[in-house]
This record gives sequence, structure tokens and C-alpha cells, in this order.
Amino acid sequence: MINLLLALMLGSLLGLERSIAHKSAGVRTFGLVSMGSALFITIAKYIIPTVETFNYDPMRIAAGVVMGIGFLCGGVIVFKDSTLQGLTTAAGLWVAAGIGMAAGYGLISLAVFATLATLIAFTLFWFIEHKLIPNRRDG
Repeated sequence: MINLLLALMLGSLLGLERSIAHKSAGVRTFGLVSMGSALFITIAKYIIPTVETFNYDPMRIAAGVVMGIGFLCGGVIVFKDSTLQGLTTAAGLWVAAGIGMAAGYGLISLAVFATLATLIAFTLFWFIEHKLIPNRRDG
């Protein structure tokens, strides 16, 4: 359960930045995506070894999470005023799923590092990008 709570907290940190930036997906969305990913991975870790006829591939769960999150992220991206919006938020949700999967597998240092790196991309890179290209619109 610690891995699930960690995934929730790390994903929520990313969502907090998106909320501060007034984006469509925020603290709850990012936290739930990350924790949900961790939950699926944790279930796979515990259930697959108990199956007598081992015909399950644990990586199928991870692949399913990636595909499902891709579908969710597609709904965040919109075309408005001749521009695409929501791309950064969608990419952040995709990363939040990866962070959740890392936490679910018990790769805590990787999950924390990925969260910090994503926060740098959301904040520091945004600042640099908008200083270099002042009229840039961001998704």
C-alpha cells in the first residue's frame, strides 16, 4: 500500500503544477492516473505468481496501462483557434502513468527521479521556453 500512496503523492505533485498553470487536468487527475497505474502493476505482481498454469505475461499489464493512458491523453488534446492545446498536460499524464508503474514495481528512486525531472520540464523549461519565444502558446 505504501507504493500506491507514493504513486498518488508523486502524481499529485505533477497535477499541482498543472493546476497552478490553469490546465485542464490537475491534482486529482494526475494523482489518480499515477496511483491507478501502480495498482495495476501491484495486482500483476501478486496475482500472476499464484496462477498455476503460468500463461500470463506480466508485461501485458504494463502495456495495457500505456495503451489505456494513451486513450485518456487523447481526450485532453484539443484543436482550438488553429492550434493544438493540451499536449503538455497529455504528456504529463502519460509520464504520471509511468511514475505509477515504477512505484508499483517498487522502483521508488526511479519514480521520485522521474517526478522531479517532470517538474523541471513543467516549470524550468516552461520559463526558459517563454523567455526565448515570448509569444509561444503552451498546451
